[in-house]
This record gives sequence, C-alpha cells and structure tokens, in this order.
Amino acid sequence: MPSRTTSTTRSRRAHPAKPSARRHKPRRARTRTRARRTRLGWAIAVPLALVAAFLTGAGYLAHSLDATFPDYRSHVAVPAVAGYRTEQLQNACTILTAGRDLGFDERDQTIAVMTAMGESSLRNIDYGDWETSGATNPDGSPTTSIGLFQQQESWGSRETRLDPYSAATVFYRAMAERVPDRAAIEPTLVAHRTQVNDDPLHYERFWDRAVRVVAAVSGTPQAGDDADGIPQCPAV
Repeated sequence: MPSRTTSTTRSRRAHPAKPSARRHKPRRARTRTRARRTRLGWAIAVPLALVAAFLTGAGYLAHSLDATFPDYRSHVAVPAVAGYRTEQLQNACTILTAGRDLGFDERDQTIAVMTAMGESSLRNIDYGDWETSGATNPDGSPTTSIGLFQQQESWGSRETRLDPYSAATVFYRAMAERVPDRAAIEPTLVAHRTQVNDDPLHYERFWDRAVRVVAAVSGTPQAGDDADGIPQCPAV
C-alpha cells in the first residue's frame, strides 16, 4: 500500500511538468498569427499588384490607340457620310480628282465612286473575290482582282491597280471606251458594262450613297450630312 501511495504521490508530482509545455503554446500561436498575417498580406498585395499592372497596361493601350486611331473612342464623333469614314472618303475624293483631271463630268465621277463602293466599299484592298469566296474566271482560273475597283491583271500592273489615282484613271478610260452612250444609260448598267461583272443591277443600291458622298467631299453636303472633318476634293 505505501508503495502505491508513494507511486500515486510521485505520479501527482510529475504533473507540474505539463505547464511548461503549455507555456510554449503562446509562442506557437504567435507564429501561427504571424503566418496568417503574412498570408493575408500576400493575399492583398498580389491582387493589388495585378490590378496596378492591368491599369498600367490599359493606360498604355489607350495611349497607343489614341496615337494610332484618334477617332476610335466614339462612333458618333467620327466624321462620316452615308456610313463611309475618313479613309474611304479620301479614296472617293481621289476618284473624283482623277475624273476631273481627265475631263469627265460629275455624273461620270459619281458612277466611278458608286462602282468602287460596290467593289471594295471604297477601301484600297490588296485581295479580291478569289481570296474571300474562291471566285474564278469563266475559264476556271482564279480571279486576280485587287484595289478600289477590284481590277484583274488585264487592267494593269499590281502597282497600277493598287494606286487609287491610277486605278481610277484606268476605270474612266475603260468606261469611255466601253460605254460611249452612257449619258442615256442607268448608272448601274454603265458600271456593269465597264466592269463586265455578273449582275447588271449590283451597283444600283450604291447610287444614292455615291451622290451623297460626292456632294459632301465637294463641299456641298446634302441635308443631314456634314462636311466638317471629312476630306475635301480640290476644285478643278
């Protein structure tokens, strides 16, 4: 029995060692707290850094767009006539200038603008129907059309067809040769006979737009149109 008492007593005396273990717990708690704070700091810092990087990149992109495309921010603010904007209107002006230099009247010049609208939407593109839709010539060969008027190799060199003024000059000369009685013929038929395209009525829907564009770039815009900010063709 005494030995049990002694054993029990010793056992009870052994327990005080435990508080020393408890004294270490606050240190571990402080370590865990610091770890949590570190993780929380990173959790806040990383998103903030990403946001800052995004804003910096967005600012740089906006600056680049402003420098390259000054009118990109607003559709309303961009000068346009009949849906055609600066680059397209400048091409229309070049077509008119070529016609005036050759002595063609305003109707002929408007027909030329209408034709370019129907062929390329007044854009000087370096590809044609073959690239976009696989169109071929009657003999099955790929079409080679390029430029404002989508002229093939038979119309001239690549350089000629991709120069707006030269391409327009080639068109006017072909129109004068192929449609000498054009004054009495509907504009779409004049363009059709000049271009030798499949649909004689293809250009018809572009006539009113061509009239509006010619008026605007000539300094006499129609009602509802505004000449402010758009290219103006030099007078004859």
